[in-house]
Amino acid sequence: MKKLILGLFIAFGISACSLSNDDLNVDCGSNVDAPFTGIPFLCNYSVKTLPPNPVAYIVNTQERLESYFTKHENTCPNPTDPAIDFTKYYLVGIFSGAKPTSGYDIKMTSIVENNCEIIINFYEKAPLAGESITQTPTYPSDFILIPKTAKTVLFNRTNESSDKIVIGSFANQCTGADCQKFFQLNDYNILKFQNVVAGSYDFNQYKYTATGKRSEYTLFLKNVPAEIAALKGQTKTYGTPDTAGHGGVYFELRQGAVTTKIYIDNTDTADQNAAIKAFKKSIQDKITLLK
Repeated sequence: MKKLILGLFIAFGISACSLSNDDLNVDCGSNVDAPFTGIPFLCNYSVKTLPPNPVAYIVNTQERLESYFTKHENTCPNPTDPAIDFTKYYLVGIFSGAKPTSGYDIKMTSIVENNCEIIINFYEKAPLAGESITQTPTYPSDFILIPKTAKTVLFNRTNESSDKIVIGSFANQCTGADCQKFFQLNDYNILKFQNVVAGSYDFNQYKYTATGKRSEYTLFLKNVPAEIAALKGQTKTYGTPDTAGHGGVYFELRQGAVTTKIYIDNTDTADQNAAIKAFKKSIQDKITLLK
């Protein structure tokens, strides 16, 4: 692969995005998928100066971290460990710059690596048709940890859909680390959320590990029965998974501005027809495959 030259961001820290220079022609070998971890960084830190323009921070020391960000008391319902081991990881943060309303987002989706560089793919989202927004200016951002590296880090803008599916197994009586298993399926990657708390399913507050894989959202969407697809933005529970202590499976479908949430008792109940039971099994089988 020829070296990518991108001028999408001003980046500072351990390395910077290359400015446009089409004269460079370096053979960097083949790209391979690289691991990364997403973190709810803003639960523990705030940005000292909100960037009005697109920017990327690549932070390799605690001193540099403290120069860009201010640590504060954890603001997420599920406390997270804010410590970063800079002997093993670097923090990467990207910002879209100032936006006039809510409804904007930016997300790092996958990473590929070759002999020369690490290429971080990302996309940006604007408000969707029918999405409820506020008129308050926002500064969309995203944060991940990547393994410590001496390679140049580049950023590659892609066009991706923000539609997604979240599947999980839950139980209020669940104990032990990672006993609840939750995954997000996109058409560009799979996320495994860490230490999900029973009943607390705002997934923006959890760490996750990411695996680059295409089309998982589209493929799993084929399993959704018509009864659930028709709910469009509603929340429905089949059986009594919480009160009966059986536990169950969780399904969340985000399509555009519409989010549908489903809870299905692990025990077959009278309100579960054959299609719902089959769908429950497809969720259980997928979780088994992914874990």
